[in-house]
Amino acid sequence: MKIILVTGGAGFIGSNFVRYILSTYKDISIINLDKLTYAGNLDSLADVMEESRHIFVRGGIEDRSLVEYLLTQYRPQAVVNFAAESHVDRSIDGPDAFIQTNIVGTFQLLEAVRSCWQALPAEEREQFRFLHVSTDEVYGSLGADGYFTEDTPYAPNSPYSASKAASDHLVRAWCHTYGVPVLTTNCSNNYGPYQFPEKLIPLMILNALDGKPLPVYGDGQNVRDWLYVLDHCRAIDTVLRHGRPGETYNIGGNNEKTNLEVVHIICDILDEIQPRPDGASYRSQITFVRDRPGHDRRYAIDASKIKRELGWQPQETFATGIKKTIMWYLVNRNWCDRVTDGSYRRERLGLGNK
Repeated sequence: MKIILVTGGAGFIGSNFVRYILSTYKDISIINLDKLTYAGNLDSLADVMEESRHIFVRGGIEDRSLVEYLLTQYRPQAVVNFAAESHVDRSIDGPDAFIQTNIVGTFQLLEAVRSCWQALPAEEREQFRFLHVSTDEVYGSLGADGYFTEDTPYAPNSPYSASKAASDHLVRAWCHTYGVPVLTTNCSNNYGPYQFPEKLIPLMILNALDGKPLPVYGDGQNVRDWLYVLDHCRAIDTVLRHGRPGETYNIGGNNEKTNLEVVHIICDILDEIQPRPDGASYRSQITFVRDRPGHDRRYAIDASKIKRELGWQPQETFATGIKKTIMWYLVNRNWCDRVTDGSYRRERLGLGNK
């Protein structure tokens, strides 16, 4: 049976990936390493915690001895690295955790992998893969035209994106210097089930339902390309199976929307499926607030390489994906309440005041 070590597998994308792999393949087991910081929660894995092919281990990627133990004990054929601090606003308020996890942690993880990979028999060493999950934010900000490609120069503008850019460079260096068979993916904005409610889409859904203001940064015209999380999981699986070591693959949803458009769509769907008691539109709750410092104006992914070389393309449009997402949050309000432990109550972050 094939074994994959997944880091950060209790977070948003990681938990969806764990669930996707276990439900899609009956011959794969998952060793799931997660530190369980505020955005990682075992509630996101409740339906697979009793699965015999899923072994959860609490710990961080910066713990090299623990990672080396897991690699030696279970001898996975692949490592998929989701472990990261990922919220731009939090990185503005407190960049230290982003440096420690995303840069230092990635370094420790790579060193553990390199040590164990070099000790493998030749055939196992040839088959092994290390897949590093990154973001389109490392490329900086686009103007009104053009798209990020795999050859776009890095120009990160936030502590978060700078830390992810650094981790990408480390992964590349460990491939070119030491020969570790790495794959890197850079994705656009994910959305879907199990996303911590600090991010735009779940925050808007939950605030709307609770009658709270819907805070839109600046003029709301910042553009993002939206990728449904299960499409992302399918893409990662495709790259892991068929990608060429040393290559980078951009993963996008082909769904460019301004932030204000996204909020309007959420409000309109909620108006239809769960109207406010007073009959007013949820749009009446929209409030424009001071913009985030250094807020990148536009991101857009050119995902033609992964489509051309590996045959992947998204299955969900934004229209289908956002409806599925809203319905999930309507049905799973208890999950939202449980994962919000009191340290975060949907307040405004990222003003750089801390």
